[in-house]
Amino acid sequence: MVVEVSTKILVIGGIGYVGKFIVEASVKAGHPTFALVRESTLSNPLKSSIVQNFNTLGVNVILGDIYDHQSLVKIIKEVDVVISTVSFMQLFDQYKIIDAIKEAGNIKRFFPSEFGNDVDRTHIVNEGKVMFDNKVKIRRMIEAEGIPYTYVVANFLNRHFLSNLMGIASPSDPVIILGDGNIKSTFNTEESVAAFTIKTIDDPRTLNKTLFIRPHANTLSYNDLISLWEKKNSKTLKRIYVLEEPVLKLIQESPYPLNMGLSICLTTFVKGDHTNYEIEPSFGFEASELYPDVKYTTVEDYIQENHDCSPFYLNNLISIKNVQHFHT
Repeated sequence: MVVEVSTKILVIGGIGYVGKFIVEASVKAGHPTFALVRESTLSNPLKSSIVQNFNTLGVNVILGDIYDHQSLVKIIKEVDVVISTVSFMQLFDQYKIIDAIKEAGNIKRFFPSEFGNDVDRTHIVNEGKVMFDNKVKIRRMIEAEGIPYTYVVANFLNRHFLSNLMGIASPSDPVIILGDGNIKSTFNTEESVAAFTIKTIDDPRTLNKTLFIRPHANTLSYNDLISLWEKKNSKTLKRIYVLEEPVLKLIQESPYPLNMGLSICLTTFVKGDHTNYEIEPSFGFEASELYPDVKYTTVEDYIQENHDCSPFYLNNLISIKNVQHFHT
């Protein structure tokens, strides 16, 4: 009798924003799951509660970090797959993970920290370009070293881009829109992204390919998004449309991280970087088509179910005062 052994998964950055969803999805899928956690995390009340939840779920919590090469190699030798969800501040430091994977020599697949736009297909500028360029460098490094990989392009994450921003903007304020508001963008829940990511673990179709999480139901324009919110709340919002040129000027004049947020929004809502290319089997697959059994949350359902959801994300980046100087 042959006993099937589940793939062992190590998540680096599992306490972080995306990482905790990846860890939970891995455990729920039945994979022996390991989370690399800094020792200092245990004394942080907000983060220690996540660690406690991991322990309850049966996650193997391992103390360490990516800067201790020998201990990282030792940990990697105990697993089959490594998923990095480190923050954007550590993106380029992932070369340390690559070095450890090379020395360990046993990893079947590596997922670098992506979970956003496709950085190989972008028109981004300024600080956003710096971040995307670091992701591109890590991609090329992985490929040059012959490390098996999967890149996950998750586009916008709902808790970040559809979060409650009513403290900054309210339904009585106009809503700011970049461009004409008709460019399609994609919004996914963090749980859906995690579920799709874990589905690829043992799938040979996604080996050395990119998984694009771009379901049709979650791909809509900013105008569509606002209309869904208006329908739910029985309100009509005044819409202010801002052209590309003044936003580029604002990006140049703004400090970090505001300039980075604006540049990501501009490349998505004006340049259409979520949807201005076709997904070809030569380089990747669309997640909901590849895994139709995954029950993901649609944007419409998310807006209906979350009372704190709002379409005012751009108002957080561009104030009404600024708009008054250059709105169309």
